Amino acid sequence: MTHKFYGGPLSLYSGKARAYLDWKGVDYEEILSTTEIYKTIIVPRVGRPVIPVMVTEDGQTLQDTTLIIDHFEDKLGGPSVYPDTPNQRLVSLLMEVFGDEWLVIPAMHYRWNYNEEWVYGEFGAVAAPEASKEEQLIIGRERGQTFKGFCPILGINDETIPAIEASYEALLADLDRHFTQYDYLLGSRPSIGDYGLIGPLFAHLYRDPASGEIMKRLAPKVAAWVERMVNVEAPLSGEFLPDDEIPATLIPILNRMMAEQMPFLQKTADMFAAWASGNPDAEIPRAVGMAEFTVEGTTGQRIAPPFSLWMLQRAADHYHGLDDEAKSTVDAFLANVQDAVAFQDFRSGPRLDFEEFKLRRA
Repeated sequence: MTHKFYGGPLSLYSGKARAYLDWKGVDYEEILSTTEIYKTIIVPRVGRPVIPVMVTEDGQTLQDTTLIIDHFEDKLGGPSVYPDTPNQRLVSLLMEVFGDEWLVIPAMHYRWNYNEEWVYGEFGAVAAPEASKEEQLIIGRERGQTFKGFCPILGINDETIPAIEASYEALLADLDRHFTQYDYLLGSRPSIGDYGLIGPLFAHLYRDPASGEIMKRLAPKVAAWVERMVNVEAPLSGEFLPDDEIPATLIPILNRMMAEQMPFLQKTADMFAAWASGNPDAEIPRAVGMAEFTVEGTTGQRIAPPFSLWMLQRAADHYHGLDDEAKSTVDAFLANVQDAVAFQDFRSGPRLDFEEFKLRRA
């Protein structure tokens, strides 16, 4: 049997995995995650309703985009989305964390505050493809309310929205300057960092119509990058820049990550460490409370998810595993990034593994 990919066009993380599978040349069949599919395939295999899910040709179940990507990187070999060199590998891992775990904020804001009615129809079409448009809208409204309800706990409210939009528009301008010169983050080949960014920037911020109009108007080069990522013309092609080069155009984006996301991740890590010491045998929750975050001078609160720490741990493991010569090279590069010490000196707390579809203490 061929690999079966259970996802959906609306899904942020389905967009990330699909773009990778197409570039890697994986032979797979995409199956829409209808209500019936959730009931008969996804929940029995994973234990909860979540997408994307990959069932490999030998019957193995993979859940989480990073694990799906790493599985095929290992099994298929060939050109990799992970650069071999120290600086490029670190930057690509950091950009995956930034896209996966931080850009969900503008992605969810623009979806639910600019595209709400359209999204309800899309939810209904996925859940019940055979239903009439009117029935789909009713079904979609019911299903979509759950997702809309995530906005406040993600820190999206009347006070923070102007800052979220200002930050997103500034990010678009920075990315547009970069993609004027380069096809992808690190040259002519997509990296794991490109796949971190494509999830929110495609499924929500490009594909949703009102958000897509904003992107195409403000950042046409970003829209063109999205189209390259999701309409793969030459699988397994391209090269990373020679000599471990990091384009200067990526520095403002790294500055933004260090200023916005890293202080929040440190608060999350400190909260998780305190929770873990007080709950030595408990299953790790999706969030360990609400933590403060600041964007464009505006402060709000959002859930503090330990999963984000597992994602950052991948970049930290790379950094701390470097030999002295490579580490000094990386430190010399990071001296150009404002507040990079927040990453270099990050207090990570208990190590984490993601196994059997759950976050666990290592």
